[in-house]
Amino acid sequence: MDEHAEIISFRLGDQDFCVDIGSIREIRGFAQATALPNAPRHVLGVINLRGSVIPVVDLAAMLGFATIEPNERCAIIVTEISGKMVGLLVENVSDMVSVSADQIQPTPDVDDGFDHHSIKGVVALEDQLICFLDLDVLFPSSNKDFEAAA
Repeated sequence: MDEHAEIISFRLGDQDFCVDIGSIREIRGFAQATALPNAPRHVLGVINLRGSVIPVVDLAAMLGFATIEPNERCAIIVTEISGKMVGLLVENVSDMVSVSADQIQPTPDVDDGFDHHSIKGVVALEDQLICFLDLDVLFPSSNKDFEAAA
């Protein structure tokens, strides 16, 4: 029997990324976050989500890319990671896709300094490659930046 993964893809700069849809609670339009003093550069602040205060992370900045300039096309993907809610600011949400296990290729070994553990693999679709992020690795429950913002 062929195993499938349900993913949601989004853009950060010129690159496509995706995460497992099982960790997503909702997708909402951009909302200005309330900044937190001394927060890491990738933590934009917090927003009120129906009475719960959740941190919002600029996912591009967290991954080492240029920070996102928020606009009307940006979205916040609200996820539940390690039992905590966190919003991921992305440039835009592209699509929800069901992919088979054979469409997910292993992450290439680039060099000794490349930490590929936060990447589940690369999804190979007809006309694009999508980097499949592992949110549990990106946001471990022991992450102090995450704990401080949550």
